[in-house]
Amino acid sequence: MTKLDLALSYFHDKVSDCIKAGRNISVITHLDCDGITSGSIVTKSLIRSGAQCTVCTVNEFSKNLIDKIENDSRQFHIITDLGGGFSRDLDNVLGDDWIVVDHHQIPQEEFDDERVINAWKCDIDGGLDVSAGGMAYLVSKALHKENTDLAWIAVVAALGDRQDRGEKKSFTGINLEIAATAKKNNQLEIDLDILLVGRETRPLPDALAFTSQPFIEGLTWNRDACLSLLNSSGIKLKEGSRWRVPAELTEDEKRILLQTISKFTPSKNASDIVDDLVGYTYTLSGEDKRSFLRDAREFSTMLNSCGRIRKAGVGVAVCMGDRTRMLQEGENILVEYRAFLRTYMNALSSERWRITDNGSYILVNGEGIVPENMTGAVSSLLGGSQKNIGKIIILRTNGQEGTIKFSSRKSTGCKSEVNLGLLMREGAARVSGVGGGHDAAAGARITKDKLDEFLDYLEENVSRMQSSSVSK
Repeated sequence: MTKLDLALSYFHDKVSDCIKAGRNISVITHLDCDGITSGSIVTKSLIRSGAQCTVCTVNEFSKNLIDKIENDSRQFHIITDLGGGFSRDLDNVLGDDWIVVDHHQIPQEEFDDERVINAWKCDIDGGLDVSAGGMAYLVSKALHKENTDLAWIAVVAALGDRQDRGEKKSFTGINLEIAATAKKNNQLEIDLDILLVGRETRPLPDALAFTSQPFIEGLTWNRDACLSLLNSSGIKLKEGSRWRVPAELTEDEKRILLQTISKFTPSKNASDIVDDLVGYTYTLSGEDKRSFLRDAREFSTMLNSCGRIRKAGVGVAVCMGDRTRMLQEGENILVEYRAFLRTYMNALSSERWRITDNGSYILVNGEGIVPENMTGAVSSLLGGSQKNIGKIIILRTNGQEGTIKFSSRKSTGCKSEVNLGLLMREGAARVSGVGGGHDAAAGARITKDKLDEFLDYLEENVSRMQSSSVSK
């Protein structure tokens, strides 16, 4: 048996025994898209197997959370998209009554703990080839083969974690296999197309204006500019009184649109922007044609928005199948979320002193502007801006209880060999904080009194790692 087979077998046996014994199970998951989807997949598979279970979302894992779990009335705990580095604490408090299902890089000592079911332990790149949602799908499929119909949710998870990093935004590894299963199930259509937000729902000017990956200076979030650009292109924008949507563009019109955008952008960035705007699209066949959920990327953004503005339960309900009141609430949340992001980005760009280019990375001070629960979204947007192409982005802001929250990203075109997950985890540990993540996306939390020491660590180690990678 492979390492993955052994891990899946352990999950099946352990959880099946819990269900047979009638034990209450708690599913604890992260509040972003990958967390919401992975928690939903596991919860749905447990319910199908007759388990008594509940699901809740949290912002991050900590010793304080473990103390709360200790006093929880549930008898077994499944933790998804969280928990890396806390196995010893979980053992001390919960004994054998827990499992972590995750894809983040973990410390070496957790490789021998069978309760930690992690992609990296199974020789799978958790930063690129599988998300927490993908791992949740695998353990759920091991629990019962009927759960293969949850593959589409794992596709949304991978897109939410930006793992579409193969050629033309394709999937690799386990993600590619899961997408193939969803396609075989007639749940997913995969096509090569222009990557505009709301391909099947938004009027063309809105679709272009709300497209933030890539972030196009002068167009992103500027509907008037987008409308003017589209009018100049000669593309027909309406059918009678109804606005056309991106999915209705002909191949000639798509070519004209890309040429028009290319002429609008600075020549040195034009080819990169056009290249980023063309890639594989993932359409969820089971969703209504006029639903924003039909585009799997749009679905993932909605789930992220639910978590980031503290309404993750709405996202869980939609993943579990609610297409009535919760769906409408999710759409409202998505509008609110994008408005928040627009405000934060405009504020950061208007206060230039907040952005410092240290050569090896860009440090962004979001204190007083960006709430800690939005750091990941904002750092991702900064990483998608053509201004920051090839750079490492490190954003910081005020956190709860006298802390500073950091979020780091490798921007579009970044070739650095710096592992941000290790950088954040090791740097935070040096100052008694917590951190971790992936090679290209990670975060940390430290106390304010350790800020200068942590910044010195970043300066020294990012530069050192950059130099090391260049000399190879």
